[in-house]
Amino acid sequence: MSKPVKQIHLAAHFPGVNNTTVWSDPQAGSQIDFSSFVHLARTAERAKFDFLFLAEGLRLREQNGEIYDLDVVGRPDTFTVLAALAAVTERLGLAGTVNSTFNEPYEVARQFASLDHLSDGRAAWNVVTSWDEFTGENFRRGGFLAQEDRYERARQFLSAARGLFDSWRGDEILADRESGAFLREPGPGRFDHHDGQFDISGHFNVPRSPQGRPVIFQAGDSDAGREFAASAADAIFSRHGTPEAGRAFYTDVKDRLARYGRTRDELKILPGVTFVLGDTEADAHEKAHLIRRQQVSGQTAIRLLEQLWNRDLSAYDPDGPLPEVDPLLGEHTVARGRASVRHHRDPLATAAEWRALAEAKKLSIRELIIEVTGRQSFIGTPARVAEQLNESVQTDAADGFILVPHLTPGGLDEFADTVVPLLQERGVHRTEYEGTTLRDHLGLAAPRPVPSPS
Repeated sequence: MSKPVKQIHLAAHFPGVNNTTVWSDPQAGSQIDFSSFVHLARTAERAKFDFLFLAEGLRLREQNGEIYDLDVVGRPDTFTVLAALAAVTERLGLAGTVNSTFNEPYEVARQFASLDHLSDGRAAWNVVTSWDEFTGENFRRGGFLAQEDRYERARQFLSAARGLFDSWRGDEILADRESGAFLREPGPGRFDHHDGQFDISGHFNVPRSPQGRPVIFQAGDSDAGREFAASAADAIFSRHGTPEAGRAFYTDVKDRLARYGRTRDELKILPGVTFVLGDTEADAHEKAHLIRRQQVSGQTAIRLLEQLWNRDLSAYDPDGPLPEVDPLLGEHTVARGRASVRHHRDPLATAAEWRALAEAKKLSIRELIIEVTGRQSFIGTPARVAEQLNESVQTDAADGFILVPHLTPGGLDEFADTVVPLLQERGVHRTEYEGTTLRDHLGLAAPRPVPSPS
């Protein structure tokens, strides 16, 4: 029996401020003007994408007291932008990253329930944690949390938020726990949540939203993050863009669902990926090389090297050789708690690997960082990229992709005009929206509301 053909879920990540963005390119526009957000959102909607995704930073990234060169334009508030986009789009989902470490469940639940109403059921929440001390300085509570504490707070935060979403008894039918009868009880319901993180109770003041709850995304890659996603998320924003790594991650996370009473279709895995298109394969690869050099400036290269070396390397020439000194072990003093630091479990071994690679290929610091850090996931002609995307989904490396263009706001235009029609011809991407909500687009069932207390 042949395996059913899977539909490819596609989403657009507004590039904003990250190591993908090339703000210095002559074709780049504003990263904060509303017109840029509108352009990308409308491009995604005409290409029948599932949703637009916004990342969030609660503080500009800095190291040794200096702001990253990619962060100088600032970061607008996620809810403000998504609410405004709800008015200029009709079907496109609106997903935003909102932090569970430095926010409170009542505020976040109220904002997302409101966004779901404003958009007629198109809201999604990417639940993330914060690890770094300098972000904490922006908040009254301050400090930073150890990994196990961050995920415990995130679990309880999401549990509390779901209780808030479900506490309003709308027109849906609710089951009476004692009698088994079905009751209609419109109106606000009381919520109570008490645990080691939160001690809250009261009445939620936003009616149950069109989706019941917003779609829940999770973006952590640690074992704790994967377990959190398997237990509570509707979708994962994964960083595994290659087929081999994608299939391993896909299998691992999907295999965890059964112990939470969930089927494999109840969680979508959507890697964030980049792309470069060209008239020929050679043209595309030449463009990709130029883009990587734009993405990794000399300053960025030194900052990324510092995160492994745990030393101030500002005196080093990015076009020169690697430092002769070894990484400093122990408490991280340069970029405390950053995700990129945590990935280097053995800094001395990683440094040795990088030195060997630099020596073998005669690479400078900047050239090495370009070599070892992220690169474009899909490179080639539109036909080749369409083929690669489809093969990845059909072989269970992903359920779809969140595309991160390197230019704002027109970086998605060429993909929408050339690759999407080829996917539609293959019958693996919609030509029209069939539903109205983001849950419809993702093929997710409506969440079951919490039964009304007797």
